[in-house]
Amino acid sequence: MTATDPALTALAQGWCALSLLHGRIEAHIERALQTKHDLSVREYSLLDVLSRQHDGEGGHLQMKQVADAVVLSQSATTRLVTRLEDRGLLARYLCPTDRRGIYTNVSEAGLKLLEEARPTNDSALREALDEAAKSPELAPLVHVVESASVSA
Repeated sequence: MTATDPALTALAQGWCALSLLHGRIEAHIERALQTKHDLSVREYSLLDVLSRQHDGEGGHLQMKQVADAVVLSQSATTRLVTRLEDRGLLARYLCPTDRRGIYTNVSEAGLKLLEEARPTNDSALREALDEAAKSPELAPLVHVVESASVSA
Protein backbone atom coordinates (compact mmCIF):
# COMPACT_ATOMS: atom_id res chain seq x y z
CA MET A 1 0.00 0.00 0.00
CA THR A 2 1.20 3.49 -0.80
CA ALA A 3 0.24 6.78 0.79
CA THR A 4 -1.96 7.55 -2.23
CA ASP A 5 -3.65 4.15 -2.27
CA PRO A 6 -7.44 4.70 -2.53
CA ALA A 7 -8.11 2.04 0.15
CA LEU A 8 -5.76 3.79 2.58
CA THR A 9 -7.32 7.14 1.79
CA ALA A 10 -10.83 5.73 2.40
CA LEU A 11 -9.64 4.18 5.65
CA ALA A 12 -8.08 7.47 6.75
CA GLN A 13 -11.24 9.36 5.81
CA GLY A 14 -13.32 6.90 7.83
CA TRP A 15 -11.05 7.34 10.82
CA CYS A 16 -11.26 11.13 10.51
CA ALA A 17 -15.07 10.95 10.36
CA LEU A 18 -15.18 8.72 13.44
CA SER A 19 -12.82 11.05 15.29
CA LEU A 20 -14.93 14.05 14.28
CA LEU A 21 -18.13 12.37 15.48
CA HIS A 22 -16.55 11.45 18.81
CA GLY A 23 -15.20 14.96 19.32
CA ARG A 24 -18.53 16.60 18.56
CA ILE A 25 -20.45 14.28 20.85
CA GLU A 26 -17.97 14.64 23.70
CA ALA A 27 -17.88 18.44 23.41
CA HIS A 28 -21.68 18.67 23.40
CA ILE A 29 -22.04 16.40 26.43
CA GLU A 30 -19.19 18.22 28.22
CA ARG A 31 -20.93 21.59 27.85
CA ALA A 32 -24.23 20.21 29.12
CA LEU A 33 -22.73 18.38 32.12
CA GLN A 34 -20.52 21.34 33.09
CA THR A 35 -23.35 23.83 32.81
CA LYS A 36 -25.97 21.86 34.72
CA HIS A 37 -23.97 19.69 37.12
CA ASP A 38 -20.39 21.02 37.34
CA LEU A 39 -19.15 17.67 35.99
CA SER A 40 -16.79 16.86 33.16
CA VAL A 41 -17.43 13.99 30.77
CA ARG A 42 -14.56 12.06 32.40
CA GLU A 43 -15.95 12.66 35.90
CA TYR A 44 -19.39 11.52 34.80
CA SER A 45 -17.90 8.43 33.13
CA LEU A 46 -15.92 7.55 36.25
CA LEU A 47 -18.96 7.90 38.51
CA ASP A 48 -20.99 5.79 36.07
CA VAL A 49 -18.39 3.02 35.87
CA LEU A 50 -17.86 2.89 39.63
CA SER A 51 -21.60 2.95 40.33
CA ARG A 52 -21.93 -0.37 38.50
CA GLN A 53 -19.68 -2.22 40.95
CA HIS A 54 -21.16 -4.82 43.29
CA ASP A 55 -20.11 -6.85 46.31
CA GLY A 56 -20.22 -10.19 44.49
CA GLU A 57 -17.29 -12.11 43.03
CA GLY A 58 -15.26 -9.81 40.79
CA GLY A 59 -17.64 -6.97 41.53
CA HIS A 60 -15.02 -4.38 42.44
CA LEU A 61 -12.67 -2.95 39.85
CA GLN A 62 -8.94 -2.50 40.20
CA MET A 63 -7.57 0.89 39.21
CA LYS A 64 -6.25 -0.50 35.90
CA GLN A 65 -9.73 -1.77 35.04
CA VAL A 66 -11.24 1.58 35.96
CA ALA A 67 -8.63 3.39 33.84
CA ASP A 68 -9.39 1.14 30.87
CA ALA A 69 -13.13 1.71 31.29
CA VAL A 70 -12.82 5.51 31.29
CA VAL A 71 -10.05 5.51 28.65
CA LEU A 72 -7.42 7.26 30.77
CA SER A 73 -3.98 6.33 32.01
CA GLN A 74 -3.78 4.88 35.51
CA SER A 75 -2.11 8.05 36.82
CA ALA A 76 -4.78 10.30 35.25
CA THR A 77 -7.49 8.03 36.67
CA THR A 78 -5.92 8.23 40.13
CA ARG A 79 -5.87 12.04 39.93
CA LEU A 80 -9.51 12.03 38.79
CA VAL A 81 -10.48 9.72 41.67
CA THR A 82 -8.70 12.05 44.11
CA ARG A 83 -10.53 15.12 42.75
CA LEU A 84 -13.91 13.42 43.09
CA GLU A 85 -12.99 12.07 46.52
CA ASP A 86 -12.08 15.63 47.59
CA ARG A 87 -15.55 16.71 46.44
CA GLY A 88 -17.14 13.96 48.56
CA LEU A 89 -18.38 12.03 45.52
CA LEU A 90 -16.17 8.96 46.01
CA ALA A 91 -14.70 7.10 48.97
CA ARG A 92 -11.70 4.75 49.01
CA TYR A 93 -11.24 1.82 51.38
CA LEU A 94 -8.93 -1.14 51.82
CA CYS A 95 -9.89 -4.44 50.25
CA PRO A 96 -11.01 -6.71 53.10
CA THR A 97 -9.23 -9.76 51.67
CA ASP A 98 -6.05 -8.10 50.35
CA ARG A 99 -4.72 -5.22 52.44
CA ARG A 100 -2.66 -4.03 49.47
CA GLY A 101 -5.78 -3.45 47.39
CA ILE A 102 -7.74 -0.22 47.51
CA TYR A 103 -11.30 -0.02 46.26
CA THR A 104 -13.24 3.08 45.33
CA ASN A 105 -16.99 3.41 45.78
CA VAL A 106 -19.37 6.15 44.80
CA SER A 107 -20.67 7.98 47.89
CA GLU A 108 -24.33 8.78 48.46
CA ALA A 109 -23.64 12.33 47.23
CA GLY A 110 -21.96 10.90 44.12
CA LEU A 111 -24.89 8.58 43.42
CA LYS A 112 -27.32 11.48 43.80
CA LEU A 113 -25.30 13.67 41.41
CA LEU A 114 -25.00 10.80 38.93
CA GLU A 115 -28.76 10.24 39.06
CA GLU A 116 -29.35 13.95 38.43
CA ALA A 117 -26.77 14.09 35.62
CA ARG A 118 -27.78 10.92 33.76
CA PRO A 119 -30.78 12.52 31.95
CA THR A 120 -28.57 15.47 30.97
CA ASN A 121 -25.94 13.11 29.58
CA ASP A 122 -28.52 11.05 27.69
CA SER A 123 -30.27 14.12 26.30
CA ALA A 124 -27.00 15.73 25.20
CA LEU A 125 -25.94 12.49 23.53
CA ARG A 126 -29.23 12.31 21.65
CA GLU A 127 -28.93 15.97 20.58
CA ALA A 128 -25.34 15.47 19.39
CA LEU A 129 -26.26 12.36 17.40
CA ASP A 130 -29.29 14.06 15.83
CA GLU A 131 -27.13 17.00 14.78
CA ALA A 132 -24.38 14.73 13.41
CA ALA A 133 -26.95 12.69 11.44
CA LYS A 134 -27.56 15.78 9.30
CA SER A 135 -24.01 15.50 7.95
CA PRO A 136 -23.69 13.06 5.01
CA GLU A 137 -20.23 11.88 6.09
CA LEU A 138 -21.32 11.30 9.72
CA ALA A 139 -24.81 9.87 9.18
CA PRO A 140 -23.61 6.28 8.55
CA LEU A 141 -21.57 6.38 11.76
CA VAL A 142 -24.54 7.73 13.70
CA HIS A 143 -26.57 4.80 12.40
CA VAL A 144 -23.91 2.36 13.64
CA VAL A 145 -23.86 4.00 17.07
CA GLU A 146 -27.64 3.92 17.30
CA SER A 147 -27.84 0.27 16.30
CA ALA A 148 -24.93 -0.96 18.44
CA SER A 149 -25.71 -3.08 21.46
CA VAL A 150 -22.96 -3.73 23.97
CA SER A 151 -23.27 -6.60 26.43
CA ALA A 152 -21.91 -6.06 29.91
